[in-house]
Amino acid sequence: MSDISGKKAVVLLFLTLLLVMLEGCEQPRQTGMTPWGTLVDNETGAPLSPVPSRDSVASLSQIQASGEMILLTQSGPETYFDYHGRGMGIQYLLCERFAQKLGVGLRVEVCKDSAEVMQRLDEGEGDVAAFPLIKEDMRAEGQEAEKTGNQKDIKPLKALHWCVKDEKSELADSISRWFHPALIAQVRAESQQLLSTGRVTRHVYSPMLNRKGGIISHYDHLFRQYAPVARWDWRLLAALCYQESTFDPKAHSWAGACGLMQIMPSTAAHLGLPLSQIYNPEQNIAAAARYIHELSGKFSDVGNASERYNFVLASYNGGFFHIRDAMALARKNGKNPYRWADVSEYVLKLSQPQYYNDPVVKNGYMRGSETVDYVARIRDRWSQYRGFAHPSNAGGSTGAPQKAQKEHRFKL
Repeated sequence: MSDISGKKAVVLLFLTLLLVMLEGCEQPRQTGMTPWGTLVDNETGAPLSPVPSRDSVASLSQIQASGEMILLTQSGPETYFDYHGRGMGIQYLLCERFAQKLGVGLRVEVCKDSAEVMQRLDEGEGDVAAFPLIKEDMRAEGQEAEKTGNQKDIKPLKALHWCVKDEKSELADSISRWFHPALIAQVRAESQQLLSTGRVTRHVYSPMLNRKGGIISHYDHLFRQYAPVARWDWRLLAALCYQESTFDPKAHSWAGACGLMQIMPSTAAHLGLPLSQIYNPEQNIAAAARYIHELSGKFSDVGNASERYNFVLASYNGGFFHIRDAMALARKNGKNPYRWADVSEYVLKLSQPQYYNDPVVKNGYMRGSETVDYVARIRDRWSQYRGFAHPSNAGGSTGAPQKAQKEHRFKL
């Protein structure tokens, strides 16, 4: 009997060891990561132990390792706005300087209001929150911060209301050591200079090369050649060119626009224009004609061709999405969204908070006065050119040739 009992004990021990080994060989749990950084079980979707998020490590080294700092802000003239492909606004330019000090890029996340800025900062979606406050708003915003209790004001910048999460005290201290009040005046002066009329480096040529001969510029043959691509009168293409570069093929702007038609490098890449050819007059004009054709297609709902010219010109200067915002405002306020005289009113109003913060506006603040003036100047110059330069069959001219006038003044 003892032998049998011993054998049973050995068998039981073997089975026990086998079960333990089988449990140890269980397939590892398949996990995945949500877009917001939570570790989950792929089969059940149940959350597992969280992994460290961006803001759980309060160190500058993490920002530097990622290669970018994230700014949470609102659209506005003092905060952030896109200007010819370049970020502008005092808050943005200050933050950009600090990011450069750290040796990282700056990414901007635009929020619809201050509550969203604070919420996203609290949830770790950004590193710095920046927005201007009028005195009446300071109390309300302070209450919002008090509710969450997770934000830390940066004392020297409290007037501009920069803040970070409490855990990021190292970042706050670094910004405080970097900042000095004179920076605001420096950045403001830089901003005003960039937004002035001298922002394009160019040689100013005459708007009319030979009035008697009806020659506008040295590039008339190229305007005639590529106007059919744009489906424009070649003289309108010339008028646009003069507004952009005054016929200087080497013109360049602080924002990076290049050549006769002031094409941005990103637009050049989109149009298939190599950067090595961006100053080439023919390639530059050809790319601009393709871009105008593309913009015209985006305004196919503007039935009147003459009106469509206005919308395309405005987009060339101020950006397609801002013009669509102005059209939405015109529609909302009972005006004709396909008539430039109506829409231009709201292009101008996109510089006012009650309009650029309207729910139908998707792209925020815009320096609308510049764009409205831009369209008016080109249309006026086009009218003048039609009085001197003869149309071309290749140029898609509208209307019959007009007799040359003996006297005419050109506006720069």
